[in-house]
Amino acid sequence: MNDPSVPPLIDRHTHLEGSLDSAWVRQDAARRGLDVPASLELLWSGAAVPFDGFIEAFLFGAALLDSREAVREATLAVARRTRAAGGAGFDLWASPHFLVVHRGQISLDDFWLGMEEGLFIAGALGLRACVVVDAVNHFGPRHGQAVLDLVLPGLPAFVKGFSTGGLEDCPFRDWAPVFDRARAAGLRIAAHAGENGPGSNVREALLEGGVARIIHGIRASEATFELLAEHRIPVDICPSSNRALAAEVDPHPLPRMLGAGVRCALGTDDPGLIPCDLGTEIAAARRMGLDDTALATLRRHGAEDAWCLAP
Repeated sequence: MNDPSVPPLIDRHTHLEGSLDSAWVRQDAARRGLDVPASLELLWSGAAVPFDGFIEAFLFGAALLDSREAVREATLAVARRTRAAGGAGFDLWASPHFLVVHRGQISLDDFWLGMEEGLFIAGALGLRACVVVDAVNHFGPRHGQAVLDLVLPGLPAFVKGFSTGGLEDCPFRDWAPVFDRARAAGLRIAAHAGENGPGSNVREALLEGGVARIIHGIRASEATFELLAEHRIPVDICPSSNRALAAEVDPHPLPRMLGAGVRCALGTDDPGLIPCDLGTEIAAARRMGLDDTALATLRRHGAEDAWCLAP
């Protein structure tokens, strides 16, 4: 019997395009006569790669999502991985504009239907889930407005948020009008910041971009940790991904962030590229020196701030 005093375990950050099971990717690539890129093979083996190598691997998987069935399979891969690790739900990032418009490989209807079918099965497995639409920071605010133009008409009820990801090349202050429009449409706002860009991006995203949630934030300063704590901003931490893509950030700041009062929680990021699940991320946090009390705090934050559990 579930203990009601124990918060549900939530995967707070995982990407649709980076969640396909490796066996499915190999099989589908072989069917298409494609070679799996060396960068993806390295990631699957647990090796660290430069960020551009990660992007190459990410784009290879994304290119396979060209049908309703493939999108459903990617969504189900998230659900299966979450459930197998004892999770109760997940916040799922997805990039419909990139697949539908930028690459032109699937219709928006098929994209949403594939996700809907996968999320329906996830619900039947007892999982709670929602979707966060992800725009590409380095494509700039005009791209962000185009993403909203695409998704806002007929937006599915399972979409709860809007975010930016990719390379942190465009100032978050320039994204503020895009964030304002998404917020006015009822979406919650997040940003990948302080991952591949400077830690000052975290402060800018919060104070000038007006975001309500930070993804990664691992390059932020101690003063910014205090600011995040003061404003009670949730921060999604993905240890395996950080180790692979930001290995130079060592030691990992998660213990210091928690010590400063930051509302950190764990996510898997791209577990189809960087093999991990909620169990490996909890184990990684423990190796950083976090005790049972700190791990319980991560779990509590994960549930309290999860958008998939929000009304």
